[in-house]
Amino acid sequence: MTNIAAETRSVVVEREFGHAPEKLWRALTQPHLIAEWLMKNDFQPVLGHRFDLSANWGVVACRVTEVEPNQKLAYTWEALGLESVVTWTLTPSSNGTLLRMEQIGFRPDQEQAYQGAKFGWPRFLASMEQLLARLD
Repeated sequence: MTNIAAETRSVVVEREFGHAPEKLWRALTQPHLIAEWLMKNDFQPVLGHRFDLSANWGVVACRVTEVEPNQKLAYTWEALGLESVVTWTLTPSSNGTLLRMEQIGFRPDQEQAYQGAKFGWPRFLASMEQLLARLD
């Protein structure tokens, strides 16, 4: 039996936000807000819910695998041959919330997807930060 974890890579991005976990949770789980910082979607924070994220380059097929309100959210992320999982972890901090995003499942032959995620996620989180600054 092979060890999948040893054969794949992950992208991790951590960022401190000066907002409460509840505010970040809204940005992670409300479809109209997700569309502002990530992609158009039909997301629902319901275990097992299948949804699509769509952009001009294509569609990401997803399924919610974990929901712990204001703490943790995970979903599959399948597009262009990539089968991965994105996990968001929210940890209260003295300044607000430490947000950790981990996308696991990049095979060695998926260098373009891996590099794209390493480049893209920090940009998405910067867009989320701008959105959070505008929210009440």
